[in-house]
Amino acid sequence: MKKYIAFIAVLFYGLSVAAQSTEQKLDELLASYTKLEKFNGSVLVARNGELFLDKGYGWQDITGVTANTVRSQFQIGSVTKQFTTAVIMKLQEQGKLKTTDKLSKFFPGYPKGDSITIEHLMTHTSGIYSYTNNEDFMKNEVTKYHQRDEMMALFKNKPLEFSPGKDWSYSNSGFVLLGYIIEKVTGKAYEKNVREIIFQPSGMNASGFDFTHLKSADKAIGY
Repeated sequence: MKKYIAFIAVLFYGLSVAAQSTEQKLDELLASYTKLEKFNGSVLVARNGELFLDKGYGWQDITGVTANTVRSQFQIGSVTKQFTTAVIMKLQEQGKLKTTDKLSKFFPGYPKGDSITIEHLMTHTSGIYSYTNNEDFMKNEVTKYHQRDEMMALFKNKPLEFSPGKDWSYSNSGFVLLGYIIEKVTGKAYEKNVREIIFQPSGMNASGFDFTHLKSADKAIGY
């Protein structure tokens, strides 16, 4: 009986060491990249409900000598696009739109709108000029609030780069249009849709909008 007890004890000890080893290896790897200035941020690693690592690395604010923590809030930029497409897919699931719907359904008179679908906008295959290629706007206006017509005027009448569906070109304008389509279909602001459909059900209480004007002790400065 003692041999069995000893075996079980060794087994549990081995599993504990393995778990500790995984966390330690992950921590050492990320610490090394941080030291080499190849990584800066917060990391959460879990598998099948088991948490291996939840830690901040590098600087949240290097001028204020503030280190990143698990609470640091980062500007995610274009990672926002996955939330936009998730909302579109949810609205399709609810029967409020289809990814095959034409742009002209939501914006009658939009140039070539009868040949551009929601799917084209989602997959960067619409050929619509990206307003972020406008250097003057990006330098002087991008952080300011603009009405829908002002934003659309930046790209609406620009020639298509190619026929919709025939090529690929990254277009932020396409995602601006997706946001406006979401608002038209639901009668709610884009931000409210994302909160109700994604943030609140997922418990994403530290996520939000307008990072430029965010007032928080956990706000990370981009470098």
